Amino acid sequence: MKSVWIVDDDASIRFVLERALQRAQLPSMSFESPGQVLAALEDPASYGVPVVLVSDIRMPDAAGLSGLDLLARVQGSHPALPVIVMTAFSDLDSAVSAFQGGAYEYLPKPFDVQKAVELIRRAVEQGRGAVEAERAEEPVALPQEMLGQAPAMQEVFRAIGRLAHSAATVLITGESGTGKELVARALHRHSPRADGPFVAINTAAIPKDLLESELFGHERGAFTGAQAQRRGRFEQAEGGTLFLDEIGDMPLELQTRLLRVLSDGQFFRVGGHQAVKARVRIIAATHQDLEERVREGVFREDLFHRLNVIRLRLPALRERREDVVMLARHFLQRSAQQLGMEPKRLGAEAARRLTAFDFPGNVRQLENICHWLTVMAPSQLVERQDLPAEVRDMAGIEADAGNVGLDSGGFRQLEEGDLAAEAGGTGVSWSGEAQRWTADVVAAKGSDTYPAVGGLAAGRGDTSVDSCLPDSDLPWQEGLRHHARSLLMEGHGGVWDTLMAECERALILAAMEWTGQRRIEAAQRLGIGRNTISRKMQELGLD
Repeated sequence: MKSVWIVDDDASIRFVLERALQRAQLPSMSFESPGQVLAALEDPASYGVPVVLVSDIRMPDAAGLSGLDLLARVQGSHPALPVIVMTAFSDLDSAVSAFQGGAYEYLPKPFDVQKAVELIRRAVEQGRGAVEAERAEEPVALPQEMLGQAPAMQEVFRAIGRLAHSAATVLITGESGTGKELVARALHRHSPRADGPFVAINTAAIPKDLLESELFGHERGAFTGAQAQRRGRFEQAEGGTLFLDEIGDMPLELQTRLLRVLSDGQFFRVGGHQAVKARVRIIAATHQDLEERVREGVFREDLFHRLNVIRLRLPALRERREDVVMLARHFLQRSAQQLGMEPKRLGAEAARRLTAFDFPGNVRQLENICHWLTVMAPSQLVERQDLPAEVRDMAGIEADAGNVGLDSGGFRQLEEGDLAAEAGGTGVSWSGEAQRWTADVVAAKGSDTYPAVGGLAAGRGDTSVDSCLPDSDLPWQEGLRHHARSLLMEGHGGVWDTLMAECERALILAAMEWTGQRRIEAAQRLGIGRNTISRKMQELGLD
C-alpha cells in the first residue's frame, strides 16, 4: 500500500502524525525538509510514490525551499498527488497561496489530530485529478487588515483560497463593520479578473432616483441635466468585479433591472435603446437577513437565488475575541504611522477590557477606538483609564473577562474559592497572594491527572495548600520555599526535579491556554524555542 509522506522540521509534529496514522492503519514516511522529499520522489525504486503529501509551509532548508516551493515542484511532476499544507502562520496569504498552488486542503496549526487523520483519509480515498498549473503571476500582497487566527476567520481564508480561480457570484453576509468590502477586494485580487477594475457602490447610500443612473449609466438628454452620455458602474467595472454593498436595501424596481442583467448578461443605459454587454463578476454584500426580507416581500426571491450562488459569512468580532489584541496592535501601529507618532502599547488591563468588550460596531469600531487612543491617550502605555468610557466602565467586565483568559500578567487569575471548581473538583483550597505561583495549573480544566496543584503531590494526605503555608498572605516565593522545605523534611527524593517539572507544567499550560493552544506562539511568549516546548510537553505528558 502506498504511504502518506509527512514533511515538517518539527520532530514532534512528525511523531504525532506518524502515531495517529499508524493507529488508523495508514502507512507513513517522514522527512525533515523539502529537499529530502524531492530527492525521494526522484528515487521511486527506494521510496515508492506517496498517496498523499502532508507538508509544512515554513521550514529551514539548505536549498532555501519552502513548503509552497515543494508544492509547486510536486504539482509539476505529480499533478494528481493530493498535497495537504500545514502552517502555524495562519493568515490569508498562506491560505490563498496554498490553494493557488494546487493544495488539496489547508490545515492551520495547532490542529485536532483526529480531524487531521480524517482529512488525510479523505485525500487517500478520493484522490484527485490533474490540477491547473501554477499561475505565472507573482502573488499580490494582501491588505494587512485581513488578519485573524480565530477558527472562524480561518474558514473565511479557506473559502477565499477555494474561490481564487472562480468567477462565481458571491454573497457576503455579516454585521456592519466586519470587513465585507475587504473580503470582496481579496476575492477580486485573487480571481482571474484581478487585472480588471474593482468598482464598489453602496446601494443604500445613493438616492433612489439616482441609483439607476449610477448603476447603468444614461444617454444624453435622458432626463433634465443629462447633458452628456455617462457610463454607469457596470461599464466602469468591465472585465473586473462590481461590488454591490448593502444589496438588501436596493429598491424593488431596481432589483428587477439587476435580475435581468444577471439573467441576460446585458443592460440598457437610462434613455438608451442599444443593449450593452455586462462582462463583470458580481459580489454582493449585506448585513440584512435576506431570507427574512424575501418573506416580508421587500426583496425579490428570484434575485436572492441569483445572488446566493456562494455565500460567505463573516464572523462578528465578539465571535473571534482571540483576534482583538492582535488587531488592536495592528491598528495602533497604523494610526501612529498615519499621524507620524510613536505607536502606543496596550497595557494588560486595557487589553483585557478590549477583549471582553462586545464591539457592536465590530472591527471598524475597534479601529476607530485605536485611532482615538493614538491621539488621546496621554502616555505610550495605554491603561484602563485611557479607554473610552463605554469600554472602560462596562458592566459585567469581570465575569466576561474570565471567559477570555486574561489577567494583568497575561494569564488567567482566579478569584478566591474558584480553584477547586476549576481544578476538576480536587477540593484544593487556595487564598491570598500564595495563589499566584501555581494558579495557572487550572489551565487544563478538569485535569484530575495533574500530579500536583499548588506544589502538593496528588495523593498526599493533606491536599490543602494552606496547610503547608505558615501565612496564606505571603508572596508566592515564600510559599514555594515552604513547600520545598516540607518535601525535604519528608525525605522526598528528587525535590529539584519535582518542583521544576511542576513549574514548567504550570507555565506551559498557562501559555497554551492564553494562545488558544498555538504551540509556537506559546513558545514565543515564554521565551523558549518551539523545539524546546515540544520536547517539554512530551516529557511532561502534555501532548
